[in-house]
Amino acid sequence: MNRYVKKMALWAAAAPLAVFILAACSSAPPFSDVMNKDWNLAEVRVKPENIIIERDKLKEEGFGDIFTLRIDAERVNGVGAPNRYFAPYTVDKQGITIKTVAQTMMLAIREPEGLKELDYFTYLQNAAKWNLNKENLELYSKGKDGAEAVLVFTPADK
Repeated sequence: MNRYVKKMALWAAAAPLAVFILAACSSAPPFSDVMNKDWNLAEVRVKPENIIIERDKLKEEGFGDIFTLRIDAERVNGVGAPNRYFAPYTVDKQGITIKTVAQTMMLAIREPEGLKELDYFTYLQNAAKWNLNKENLELYSKGKDGAEAVLVFTPADK
């Protein structure tokens, strides 16, 4: 009987440690960490050349509020370049599906930073996975040609 009690005490001591280790190994942050925050597109990682969005330069030129994203409980929304947009979405753990983007119909005077608004919307609609990397939101997507892309968003308050 004494051996049985010792084994039970050992299991009881090890159980909280096992739960902690399993929780620490789970790398998926909760989706609530990205919701109800304003995000600015900082980079589109796509071959052959990444597109870097230079926010300071855009602000100087009067384009500081383009390529933004906000995710609430029912939809994503933001500003393209120059149109406002929204779209319903679904999320499942690290997967995300953004439905067809609806947008206003303003004429773009210029397409800043080498990213066309239509391409931005295509990347959003083709997003398949999301992740938080440090404090940046990453959406893993594909372009209209099927090339893989990662949209990197930084918190707007940074």
